[in-house]
Amino acid sequence: MLYYHYTPDFKMLMLPLFLLLAFVTSIGTGLYIAALNVKYRDFRYVIPFIVQFGLYVSPIAFSSNDIYNSTRIPQIVKYLYSLNPMVGVIDGFRWCILGGNTSIYLPGFLMSIAISILFLFIGVWYFRKMEKSFADVI
Repeated sequence: MLYYHYTPDFKMLMLPLFLLLAFVTSIGTGLYIAALNVKYRDFRYVIPFIVQFGLYVSPIAFSSNDIYNSTRIPQIVKYLYSLNPMVGVIDGFRWCILGGNTSIYLPGFLMSIAISILFLFIGVWYFRKMEKSFADVI
């Protein structure tokens, strides 16, 4: 940061909150996938395809502003796009670190938070439900 003469602003203080949101999302989906992997042994072959699909629908190679500011994309598609909880996390990282003209689409971000919490509850619930039979299956 010294070399490029970059001084972070107050937005960097929000970075731990976005890290927490990423942690909640990953724990929820990880617990759910772990329980599915124990119950269905062949599920481990499906996981790379799910991860690759998630890479294409997450704003990694493109900006979410391209989706949200487009007039050709219907509003319902923008809301469906926001169902991906990593959209809010990645947009939050960009907003914190890059600043500038990046912005957070508030309805999509709130939907991302809700989906992340839902993933956490479903993952914990399903893992606890299946945990009793793990020793029998393995």
